[in-house]
Amino acid sequence: MKMNICVIGTGYVGLVSGVCFSDAGNNVTCLDIDAQKVENLKNGIIPIYEPGLTELVEKNISEGRLSFTTDYAEGMKDADLVIIAVGTPPKENGEANLQYIEAAARSIAEHLHDYKVIVTKSTVPVGTGAMIKGVIKEVVGHEEFDVASNPEFLREGSAIYDTVNMERAVIGVESEKAEAILKELHAPFTKNIVVTNIETSEMIKYASNAFLATKISFINEVANVCELVGADVTKVAEGMGYDPRIGPQFLNAGIGYGGSCFPKDTSALVKIADQVGYDFKIVKDVEAVNGLQRFKVVDKLVEAFDGDLTDKKIAVLGLAFKPNTDDMRDAPSVDVIPKLQELGADITAYDRIAEKNAKALIPNLRTGQDLYEVIQNSDAILILTEWDEVRELDLEKVATLVNSKVIIDGRNIFDPALMEENGFYYASIGRKTVKA
Repeated sequence: MKMNICVIGTGYVGLVSGVCFSDAGNNVTCLDIDAQKVENLKNGIIPIYEPGLTELVEKNISEGRLSFTTDYAEGMKDADLVIIAVGTPPKENGEANLQYIEAAARSIAEHLHDYKVIVTKSTVPVGTGAMIKGVIKEVVGHEEFDVASNPEFLREGSAIYDTVNMERAVIGVESEKAEAILKELHAPFTKNIVVTNIETSEMIKYASNAFLATKISFINEVANVCELVGADVTKVAEGMGYDPRIGPQFLNAGIGYGGSCFPKDTSALVKIADQVGYDFKIVKDVEAVNGLQRFKVVDKLVEAFDGDLTDKKIAVLGLAFKPNTDDMRDAPSVDVIPKLQELGADITAYDRIAEKNAKALIPNLRTGQDLYEVIQNSDAILILTEWDEVRELDLEKVATLVNSKVIIDGRNIFDPALMEENGFYYASIGRKTVKA
């Protein structure tokens, strides 16, 4: 059975999910209160960078399964499912801000005229489903609807693949009817469907992200010890990763995590625990380690120039928190570049995809559109994002362009032996510094 779906919110989660659900044959209306954004989407102008998304939007619009609106009445009219995928940005204290969730719930209630399943796909604290149900019941005066939780597990840069090839779908429900509908929706994407109550579903998302963040901070702590004892963290991670109880994923030492999920979700989980009287010590330490780790590359640059970065020309390669996205939320570059500027360094950065968003966050950021032009005449190269074109640098060409052959690699993308062969001073994370 093909479903009629209304998706509220056209950010990463809402837009990617809606487009992929339409590509599976469902009729999807994506709703957003931002009129300009909706108009752009109708014309195939996508507000985010995500590989393959533009083509998929154009395909499903042309085939009549995907549409966009600002009107709740239009979006919800024939919908079997209403999916809430609005933002839950952190408050100053780390707690998730639910104002957009509550506003969406009230708007849904005002246009709820028949049975629908109202699904929360946004990452929300435990108890949000109950809050949504209460808000809607208060407005409509009955319970002839179902509320459910269906958290997303998308990685920016591969969000379409992650949707179409779901490792698992988690659905938190209160009724067999809602369970049947959500199982049918996910049947084309995965056979691994975890069915639970709403509160457990909400917790699964936070627990998953906090655990992955913990693996990242753990291997970065190991990397810092490796540098002190002469070990190689990449080999340590390889040796650990073959153990099926550990696995190799998220054991890449570097300058820590960023983006829209891990920082926000770890903070929110700590806050959830605080509110019920539990001190979540592990996750607090994970956050502390991550905050410090991004500055390791600054220390390595300072060391490379005997403590003085004044007027040193630094080519920063990569601004986004990870490759294949333009997302600058909590990207290490946002902290690292101002610190280098404070130390007197002259910064030019390269990231064609994230450049515009980066300039809105980093004062006085100078960028270039050509990778090798940015590198030319630099005193050092600093790698912050492992874009493919950075991985594929022509080292022989680089050697002819720079003032001094210094590379500080925050993502461990090069083999130290190769750098030594090419005569570079090369400092990475958790490995011996090459001083050619």
